[in-house]
Parts: sequence; structure tokens; C-alpha cells
Amino acid sequence: MASALKIALAQINMIVGDVDANAEKVVAFATRARDELKADLVVFPELTLAGYPPEDLLLRDSMIEWCERALFKVAQQVSGIDVVLGLPWKDAKGLRNAAFVLRDGHILARYFKQRLPNYLVFDEKRYFKRGRKSCVFDCKGVQIGLTICEDIWHEQPMARAKAAGAELVLNLNASPYHRQKQAERVEAIGYRVEENALPIVYVNAVGGQDELVFDGQSFVMNARKTRVFQAPAFAEDLSLVKWPLKKPGVIHDIKEVASVYQALVLGVRDYVAKNRFRGALLGLSGGIDSALTLAIAVDALGSDNVNAVMMPSRYTSRMSLDDAAKEACTLGVAYQIISIEPAFTTFLDMLAPAFAGMPADTTEENIQARSRGVILMALSNKTGRLLLTTGNKSEMAVGYATLYGDMAGGFAPLIDCVKTLVYALARYRNSLSPVIPERVITRPPSAELAKDQKDSDSLPDYAILDAILERFIELDQSLEQITDAGYPREVVERVARMVLRNEYKRRQAPPGVRITRRGFGKDRRYPITSGYDKIFAWGKDD
Repeated sequence: MASALKIALAQINMIVGDVDANAEKVVAFATRARDELKADLVVFPELTLAGYPPEDLLLRDSMIEWCERALFKVAQQVSGIDVVLGLPWKDAKGLRNAAFVLRDGHILARYFKQRLPNYLVFDEKRYFKRGRKSCVFDCKGVQIGLTICEDIWHEQPMARAKAAGAELVLNLNASPYHRQKQAERVEAIGYRVEENALPIVYVNAVGGQDELVFDGQSFVMNARKTRVFQAPAFAEDLSLVKWPLKKPGVIHDIKEVASVYQALVLGVRDYVAKNRFRGALLGLSGGIDSALTLAIAVDALGSDNVNAVMMPSRYTSRMSLDDAAKEACTLGVAYQIISIEPAFTTFLDMLAPAFAGMPADTTEENIQARSRGVILMALSNKTGRLLLTTGNKSEMAVGYATLYGDMAGGFAPLIDCVKTLVYALARYRNSLSPVIPERVITRPPSAELAKDQKDSDSLPDYAILDAILERFIELDQSLEQITDAGYPREVVERVARMVLRNEYKRRQAPPGVRITRRGFGKDRRYPITSGYDKIFAWGKDD
């Protein structure tokens, strides 16, 4: 057995569908690993050349052929180091989620993913055929087994690799972030290590891809279940570990609220950059949601690439105007004020004959929100900047948002953050440097669409609402389970009805960063038209 195998972990940010760019990055990182780190082997994330998840791009033969050409191009351009990378590969039995080992211009080995996830955001059975054989190859006398992502969450793939002679297992990943995800990964890898007494090198992708964010945090666990290395979160990284794994090295851990904030920043940065927008803009109301969104946008893109617009109406307080201006000034963001009063008044005059004899209600509130939406979309169109919506998960869950108004936009950074988390994130951001005025955090939240309006006029207290939403949406608990946890039955039932009845709004919302186990994107597929809420009357919703 060799005593000095040097393994490089290439934690890279891929662009789905840009095969040439991904291949160029592989060549660049592999070259650095060979020349700077003197590595013998470099490992890249799952589906390296295609990016993850490529979704229905995988149904196009041109995409599969492009990946194949890129594989051979990488093989020709890199020598003197073994390269382990992923790509979709078609053989006689169908399309595979594959890992290849390249050595000095040749394909040394290949492996097909054995476990295909088909839950939450994953749809791999739609595209791939599963593999059934292990792959073990020799590098400097060490027998190395290959696995891909989901394989390592199950017993059999790694057990097969060990039976085939593996002394060390590489695991290529594109594992998206959610809160507590890294702890779940470490626990799962620990089970495999304990079962097989083999070390695992876990290499994860990093970067934003639509609603998903990949957090990196690649790590190595030795045969004694000790993490001996962990890469930084939310950043590309190229690191070296030596086998055998003797003593622990650097462990880049990150606290939960900080990890959520960094996920939001990375999600915004990559969505804007990868979709080639010229920057971002948003409506700055003086409230907590837009204040946090502005801070995230500036941290993601830089102040020169962000514009903020205050759009006051007759109900906007002086406090909101002052706080919005103060934050924009602190962050150095271009800021302008465009009153919606002329548009609002004109709409009211136009609709007066049709509304005759009807009392004012949420209709007039929504007209204000839609007037703002028109202004912001016009500015987005004219400047080429992405419009960020500022709504949070609590609002989106219960429909406390206006279609074509405050929901208008191209990306929603806070769409998976409940209101109580928004406050925690604002506190966290201010702990780095005070950019959000304290009064924005401490004042009662209000949409300011009516006189003396507060969110509490229409919604339960956010601490209660958010707890119910987590149990109902993310944990799929029944009304009885939530009630038994101490929440009033009438409040629980009211919240559940609002969630179910506002699916049509969420279907028309922009995408945003997923930071929980169950967001409002690919991993929650409820029908818009449904009579399911009638089951509440029977007391049987489980």
C-alpha cells in the first residue's frame, strides 16, 4: 500500500448547460492541483461537465454529445494527474449519471450511479438508468472505489465497493443546501464509515442554480469517523489531503444563520451573473423585508450594481421614508423616490363608476401594490437590471401578497425565509456592520396600504404563524399533530386553509433561494384546484 497518495478536492461552481465553460474549469483546476498542490488525483463534483441539475436538457441528444466531446477534450488536455469527474453518459441500456477516471489522455475507469433520488427537488429516475456494478481503480497502489451522491446514503453501493477491494471511497456530489444539511451529511457518511471501516472523500458542488444553492463544504472522514478536513462553505475551493489520513486538518464550520445569509447572497449573485443581468433593483419600502433584501443584494453584487426605489403613497409614513433613505445612503446605493400617488388617484378615478356603492377593501390596497409593480418592471426593462421581489415565506404561504404587485419581479431572495428568520438574518447582517436601521427591526411590521395598518390586523403573531407553517409545510404534520403541540385549533385550521387556497399565487411567483427542506418550488407540488381543505371539517387530515 502506498504511503503518500495526494488527493485534491475541487469544489467548483458549474454553469448548467455550459459544457465548454465547465470543461475549461476542470482543466484549470486539474492543472493547478497537479502543478501547485503536486496532487496525484483530483476529484470534481457530480455531473461536472453538464452542471447540476440539467433537467430536461438531458433529453436532448446534442447535450449528451456535447458532454462526451468535452470529456475527451479534457482527457487530451490534462496529463500527469488522475482526474475524476462526472457527466451524463449514454450506453446501450440508456442514459447514466456517470463518473469517469481519466489518466494521461485515456479513460481508466467509469462508474454509473446506483441510487437515483426521486424526491423533493430530485427527479433522476426521469432521466437516468441505475448502475449495478462497483468501480475500483488503482492510484499509486491504493485501491479507490467510486460512488455518486445518493449512493452514500444507502448501505449497498459502498459495501459493494469494499467487497471489490476498495481501501478508500470517493463520493462525487451535487448536494443542495438547506438548513442543517451539513449535519445530516456528516451523520450519513458516519454510518457508511462505521459499517465499512473505510475513509470517504466527499466532494460537493458550490454555487447557485435557479432556486437551488450548493454550499460546498466538501469533507474527508477517516476510518475512525473523524472529519479530518472540511472545505469552506459557499466558495470555490481547491484543497489537498494526504492518504493515509492520520491527524485532523482544517475544518471550516459555519453557524446556521450565517449559512442561510451566505446562501442567499450566493443565490442572488449567481442568478444575476449566470443569467447575464446588468445588476439588480428593488423597491425599498422602509420595512424589514426590503431592508434585508437590499443588504443581500449589495453583498452579492456590490453597491454600484444595485438600485433602490422608494414609491410612497398617501399611507407611507415619514419614518419609512427616512429609514429607507438612511439604509440606501449607508450602503452607497443609487436611490430615487417615485410617488405612486398620481397613478393610484388615476386608477381610483377610472374605476369610480364601476365601484359605485361598494366600500373600500383590499382591492384599493392591491391597486397601490400593482402601481408599484408597474414602475419597478418598467425600470427593470429599461435598465436591464433584475427586479428582486422582497416578500418572505410567511407571506407567500398564506397569500399575504399581491399578484402583479409586490410579487412582480424576476427573483425572490426571501421566498423560503419565514418572517421570524428575516428578523434573525437582519440582526446577523447588522452584527457584521450596521446597515439596517434599528427602527426597521423593532417597529411593528406593516404593508402601509391603509391607514394605521399592521400585519397583525390580518395575520396571527409571526412567532405562532411561522411555527405552524413549519409543521404544516415542511414537516407535513396533520392539524391534530400541530394542535397537540400546543397551538389553538382555530388558528391552525385558519392557517392551513390559507396555505392551500393560495397555491395559485405561488405558482405565479418568481423563483427564489431554497434554504429549507421544503420550499415552494420543485419540492412542493400541490394542485391549484383542490377540495382537500374540506377534510378539516371531518377532523381527519392525516
